Amino acid sequence: MSQERPLAPPPGNLNELPDQSPLVGAAVAELRRRAEADRSQHWPLALTDSFLLRFLRARNFDLGLAWKLLKNYHKWRAECPELSANLQPYSILNLLHAGYHGVLRSRDPGGSKVLIYRIGQWDPKMFTAYDVFRVSLITSELIVKERETQRNGVKAIFDLQGWRFAHAFQISPTVAKRIAAMLTVYMHGSNYIQSLTQHFPASILPREYGGEDVSIEDLSQEWTDFIMASADYLQSISLVFQ
Repeated sequence: MSQERPLAPPPGNLNELPDQSPLVGAAVAELRRRAEADRSQHWPLALTDSFLLRFLRARNFDLGLAWKLLKNYHKWRAECPELSANLQPYSILNLLHAGYHGVLRSRDPGGSKVLIYRIGQWDPKMFTAYDVFRVSLITSELIVKERETQRNGVKAIFDLQGWRFAHAFQISPTVAKRIAAMLTVYMHGSNYIQSLTQHFPASILPREYGGEDVSIEDLSQEWTDFIMASADYLQSISLVFQ
């Protein structure tokens, strides 16, 4: 195991600097050095600047935390081949067309991307919990490419209307743990309009949730189209973990 260099806290807020900044470049180079020096790790994805920046920005350029996140990401994907080795959207296309999942057009006031999951649109006779979780993984792999998402993270709204025992039966403790490890979740049931507007401005919410934006059906279709247009990229990052 390589010996890590002690580093002083980063000067100022590196998240505010452009990717081409020498300070940002130095942090990327150090994270890559750590990865390449650790012979116990396998890195199936290329350690490009843009890839490593995802982990640095997600941890506000704390090298120790970014290094831990990078290792955990690869560990999680390697240990969950039933999810991570097949990110092709075609297997869950009917679930997407059912309107199970949508992404808001605008971010919340803190800059977070906001996702919506409608449990009632998930037919557990057709799709397993792993299929449902694959939707989340596909979305996370796409939006993490965005700089603002790297910096400000993701929030998820789970609409529990239509929740049945058949859904709960699909969610084993293992699956629940994996879901919880990825997302900041807001759960909402029949009183969702009141509770949601306490967390999010009405201007970014769909009309069905007490908001002023387009319908959730429109948002679901828009995001489905985006996922399908990204099929080649998803295939490329699936193959390396197979």
